[in-house]
Amino acid sequence: MARLPRRIIKETQHLLAEPVSSIKAEPDESNARNFHVVIAGPQDSPSEGGTFKLELFLPEEYPMAAPKVCFMTKIYPPNVDKLGRICLDILKDKLSPTLQICAVLLSIQAWLSAPNPDDPLANDVVEQWKTNKAQAIETARAWTRLYAMNNNEIDLIMNTTPDIEPVTKTRDATSQHLSNISTSPHFYYHQPSPGHCHLLPGSQLPPN
Repeated sequence: MARLPRRIIKETQHLLAEPVSSIKAEPDESNARNFHVVIAGPQDSPSEGGTFKLELFLPEEYPMAAPKVCFMTKIYPPNVDKLGRICLDILKDKLSPTLQICAVLLSIQAWLSAPNPDDPLANDVVEQWKTNKAQAIETARAWTRLYAMNNNEIDLIMNTTPDIEPVTKTRDATSQHLSNISTSPHFYYHQPSPGHCHLLPGSQLPPN
């Protein structure tokens, strides 16, 4: 058992108080180190029009160790493997302890516009991106239509529907809760089992 560091509490409060219009990130009720994330695909990209669900987990060593990020929505760039694990420089050799959760999520969204076939995780996918980029882009668009356009998250994260009011209330309640516990010596998180990608019980991997 370990206390939740003040930095994570402050970052969470910032995420909830000043959300990015095209990104939604909320801490899990049972583990404040785990965030449920939804990112809107950038315009003029193969992901445009889609909304992508991710899980982000902050390990015990954070910020000296990078967040663990997994796509839960199936996607077709060369830098994501079949388990949804992502290969991104800021989560590896370009990691900086000053980098915050919001910046990581914005970097992932920007990366959706320009996947890097020179840093692959999926060899079968990267082959198409290198030899027939036009076809790879069409495949990525098809996957976006098939896997990322069958949910109702897009309006919520773009702040365009009346449903945002209860979401805002939930955000305010969570922020107040974090504020209340920030000085409490009795707030702990459960240390997860080690692994590349942390998933909460009941979470499902992307479909094959």
